[in-house]
Amino acid sequence: MNLGPTELLIILVIVIILFGAGRIARLGGELGQAVGNFRKGLDSTADKSKNEEAPKA
Repeated sequence: MNLGPTELLIILVIVIILFGAGRIARLGGELGQAVGNFRKGLDSTADKSKNEEAPKA
């Protein structure tokens, strides 16, 4: 099932009517922060594993 641009536009209009533009913008910002925090967590985990792999003299 492929969604074309017309169907996506209709879905977007329905979502805006149901939730309001302000709430959608806030949710988008929160989603962006969550993704950023997730990436930071992945980076810190990778850094910790690199430090543990280094041989200690």
